[in-house]
Amino acid sequence: MATIGINIATGSLQKEEMIVGIDLGTTNSLIAVIHPETLQPVALREHNATALVPSVIYFDEAGNVVVGEEAKKHLLTHPERTIFSAKRLMGKSYNDIKDNASFFSYQVIDDDTESLVKVRMDDQFYSPVELSSLILKELKKRAEHILKTPVNKAVITVPAYFNDAQRQATRDAGKLAGLDVLRIINEPTAASLAYGMGKSGTQNGPETIAVYDLGGGTFDISILQIENGVFEVLSTNGDTYLGGDDLDKAIITHWLQQLGWNQSDIKADPVLMQTIRLKAETAKKYLSQADVFEDKLGDHTIVLSKAEFETLIEPIIARTISCCEKAIKDAGLKVTQINTVVMVGGSTRVPYVKNCVRDFFEQPVNDAINPDEVVSLGAAIQADILAGKNTEMLLLDITPLSMGIETAGGLMDVLIPRNSKIPSRAGRQYTTQVDGQSSMRISVFQGERDLVKDNRKLAEFSLKNIPAMPAGLPKVEVGFMINADGILKVSAKELRSGVSQEVEVKPQYGLTDADVERMLMDSITHAQSDIALRALTEARTEAEQLLKTTEKFLQQHASSLTQEELLQTATAMQALQLSITMDDKNLIQQKHEELNDVSRPYAERIMDEAVAKAMKGKNV
Repeated sequence: MATIGINIATGSLQKEEMIVGIDLGTTNSLIAVIHPETLQPVALREHNATALVPSVIYFDEAGNVVVGEEAKKHLLTHPERTIFSAKRLMGKSYNDIKDNASFFSYQVIDDDTESLVKVRMDDQFYSPVELSSLILKELKKRAEHILKTPVNKAVITVPAYFNDAQRQATRDAGKLAGLDVLRIINEPTAASLAYGMGKSGTQNGPETIAVYDLGGGTFDISILQIENGVFEVLSTNGDTYLGGDDLDKAIITHWLQQLGWNQSDIKADPVLMQTIRLKAETAKKYLSQADVFEDKLGDHTIVLSKAEFETLIEPIIARTISCCEKAIKDAGLKVTQINTVVMVGGSTRVPYVKNCVRDFFEQPVNDAINPDEVVSLGAAIQADILAGKNTEMLLLDITPLSMGIETAGGLMDVLIPRNSKIPSRAGRQYTTQVDGQSSMRISVFQGERDLVKDNRKLAEFSLKNIPAMPAGLPKVEVGFMINADGILKVSAKELRSGVSQEVEVKPQYGLTDADVERMLMDSITHAQSDIALRALTEARTEAEQLLKTTEKFLQQHASSLTQEELLQTATAMQALQLSITMDDKNLIQQKHEELNDVSRPYAERIMDEAVAKAMKGKNV
């Protein structure tokens, strides 16, 4: 196991290739490398431009895609065609985000299911993976232009609280952008690496670090422990709808009161709205070095003092400090046990923010490295470790190939991605697809392709005696555990009944280094077609599921539907059934949407009638 892990991390695949570090952010993204001469991490930028690439995507009517600064200009002129904050949709279903759906100005598909969320643009349907891949493609293109060399390998950062599905979605986005994602690492870990923490042999005992990350749209606090070069996240807390944008909004609200204007006055005028927003951002930055900001807005003078600004943002920063308190409590620590505080995110440049964090943690904060770039710089250092060039850090043994199970449509669902540290553990819940299903076949595969037929089968077993229940009701948890010797233990347990089964396999048995390299190269060569095939298979599976549930609903409630509703439903079902036979993902999703639109009104009506009937005569 060890030889393969090290060979993949430092062997022939990496020769003469540069591995980049990428900070795929909610608001902005960056790409960084280790400078070949200074051996220091640097964020890539063109001439005097900023290293930040706004995580914004604009689709024009002709279907052309623009990413970054150019796309950002369309946020107010074409809000319905401009995608922002795609990171917030990663690995999420509509049910996960419906409470914040109004935050998005573009069309997020509301099909109220547990399937992953999609964004509609004309007749095209995009998953968050596809959207994020467009940002990554732009970063890759920028890096290749600056470095004058192909860029095919990357380390990408994610928030520490990202779950397995969100991490896998980030890997898939990298793959779709033509990048071999060697490792997904936590943003706070990357920030700590950038500050040189975790160097092996430089500390006595464990080091405890707080990483305070206030970005444009999100806030995270992470408590990490580092011992012998190994990073462990003890706790995380935060607010995914709190960031620098809120500081700008507080200034805008203050100025509107000063001018005697209403929010509705500026909302009706996109140009004025954009102007006042940009002036608020300028004022925020200016007050980091000055005591008073003064400017003109048309014929009006707008003024803001540093003291007023700090009063305005005090409740916002207090919310972040409250998250810090919770994170420390969850980690089972006291403030005095934190050795170091690291500042991440552009909004931490505000002196008031630094002072509040310093006072809470009772120590000076680390902000010497550009807070916008610190995470990408840490990712570049991790890339350097994986390339075998940085020997000061410890690289634990890793799994050379991904492991997962077969799901509907012959798809590979990865539970332990390649390059995961071992020992490693992962689990995910699955359910039945047929009413009364009493057994479930668990097929375990190893490899990087999206269809199991292209991967290597490791084991297969059946979980039997599942109590008869309607489809979708049983909850079967499949767990993968790889021990330090590289032995994989796969378990399956139906959570309602407690029925369980497990099997042990040795994933690397009979595989040579050449086999592993070939499997990796195949996955990169076929990435585009594999992901397109996965998207098509998922669309077909979801469509078949919808046809089954609609049919079942009609059998039970046909008498409550009008002749017209029955006819419209039959037509929409027929169209969806026909689309499944075609090789067009967007067509299937369009017909899926149309059937949803037809059935939603009467499904809600019948549900309301049932509730009213059940409540009749009862006092609530």
